[in-house]
Amino acid sequence: MHAYRTHNCGQLRAENAGQSIRLSGWVHRVRDHGGVLFIDLRDHYGVTQVVADPDSPAFALANKARSEWVLRIDGKVRPRPAGTENHDLPTGLVEVYAETIEILAESKELPLPVFGDQEYPEDIRLTYRFLDLRRERIHRNIMKRGDIIDSIRRRMRAGGFFEFQTPILTASSPEGARDFLVPSRMHPGKFYALPQAPQQFKQLIMMSGFDRYFQIAPCFRDEDARADRSPGEFYQLDIEMSFVTQEDVFQSVEPVLRGLFEEFGNGRRVTQSFPRIAYADAVRKYGSDKPDLRNPLIMQAVTDHFRDSGFKVFAGMIAADPKVEVWAIPAPKGASRAFCDRMNAWAQSQGQPGLGYMFWREGEEGAAGPIAKNIGPERTEAIRTQLGLEIGDAVFFAAGRPDRFYKFAGEARNRVGDELNLCDKDQFAFCWVVDFPMFEYNEEDKKIDFSHNPFSMPQYDHEAFLKLDKADGEEILKINAYQYDIVCNGIELSSGAIRNHKPEIMKKAFGLAGYDESVLLEKFGGMYRAFQYGAPPHGGIAPGVDRIVMLLCDETNLREVTLFPMNQQAQDLLMSAPSEVTPKQLRELHIRLNLPET
Repeated sequence: MHAYRTHNCGQLRAENAGQSIRLSGWVHRVRDHGGVLFIDLRDHYGVTQVVADPDSPAFALANKARSEWVLRIDGKVRPRPAGTENHDLPTGLVEVYAETIEILAESKELPLPVFGDQEYPEDIRLTYRFLDLRRERIHRNIMKRGDIIDSIRRRMRAGGFFEFQTPILTASSPEGARDFLVPSRMHPGKFYALPQAPQQFKQLIMMSGFDRYFQIAPCFRDEDARADRSPGEFYQLDIEMSFVTQEDVFQSVEPVLRGLFEEFGNGRRVTQSFPRIAYADAVRKYGSDKPDLRNPLIMQAVTDHFRDSGFKVFAGMIAADPKVEVWAIPAPKGASRAFCDRMNAWAQSQGQPGLGYMFWREGEEGAAGPIAKNIGPERTEAIRTQLGLEIGDAVFFAAGRPDRFYKFAGEARNRVGDELNLCDKDQFAFCWVVDFPMFEYNEEDKKIDFSHNPFSMPQYDHEAFLKLDKADGEEILKINAYQYDIVCNGIELSSGAIRNHKPEIMKKAFGLAGYDESVLLEKFGGMYRAFQYGAPPHGGIAPGVDRIVMLLCDETNLREVTLFPMNQQAQDLLMSAPSEVTPKQLRELHIRLNLPET
């Protein structure tokens, strides 16, 4: 017989009855039923019920066992007595009558329970992460993560992609966040950086004549934590393709994600053909560049209905500033003054002066609410007709310059959808957000700058683009890029782009943003030089693996799908990192600390 087990704790079935077996695992819980002890023994594979009665030679040790002790148990498999079967457990038709027990390891009193799924403070969970990972839900999430990554790899290879590994120690380059720096012992005063993403390397792979690359890539960014963003490190499905258009990228990536979410989505519907939504439309209709399409509400501009109206607040804003607009947020079945007042109070809690509204109720002529009284029945009816509203519906309004209020309007749309139970949560609603602006006006520096990825190809005639200069500010700000995001259920999974592979176009784009060629050579020299030697048209994308897993595990925090995450302060409480280093280590690296005064 094997030293520790003939079977695992999830393996025994009715056909094993009568067999002598050996199990090893952790004590999940101990139950005393009138002097008969029941031990739920757990390992990676499942749970088996073990029985010890006073007649069993194993009874004394069974009585001593406590939660999370590690036991080896020899015994005989038998059917559970009629009426005591557990059909929710794969091993629930049988139990093991214990004949001998050996204690392999004892456990101290637990700082958090393993049995059950109670909420515990983050610092306790992360300090004792090895215990937290024993809990059923998170253990299951981590195993599902592995299955999802295996499926991604199979799907990518089936799509003709090749897996390559790119360097971890590389040069510092601005990617939108702070680098993690690594001092070089052999080159005093110089530093490597951990890659924020393999962006330049994957483009260089295309320069090198390879065609369809992918990698489950670790990425490192020194930025603050959020529920959907891990501090320090994360993983992405990094993809790059040569000789492709934007549509080619979409057609390659959509089947992978669609199939993945169908495979692991527990039967929820998955968008079959991802709609394309222009960035400008996403902002105006949904108040976000990552719209949650499970919410059916679509905002509309109703500015003209308030122009020169009796509602002086909006009318005055419109008259004073030609860029002011009024947006309407429909609220089907929301014709309740209590609901409208609740939304108004919520808006004030967000730092807004309030949220104007009106509604239509059975038995009342025209719309109700202060705004309706001010603008009159003709204008209220025009708004109702434009939005397709009916008796029992309401509408909320936000006003100002859209670039200043669209995010608030989007949050209000989401809140209305949730409060009125309008959102169909039994689905994964995907979309592409396309046509991002190439440039934006930087108010702080009073200059034109890149909106997002500076390496995207502009959607502009190349000859005409080369003739632009900084004086053409209005025209420059109208230029969109071949840049796109994948969004699912209001969560951005990925950004991507068709790359700017022409050095003269890249040089011009940087010039329009106020950077001369020396910046390109200093920060992106390897890639910029490669472009001088025959660069293929290429593009790619990088869906976030952690966020994909989070959605498929029905979680709202990446901590629940990551083996050893850091806390919100970017600390690893289990391994006590970051930590101090010795003076000798600092001397070898030629580093002297200059710590801030406390």
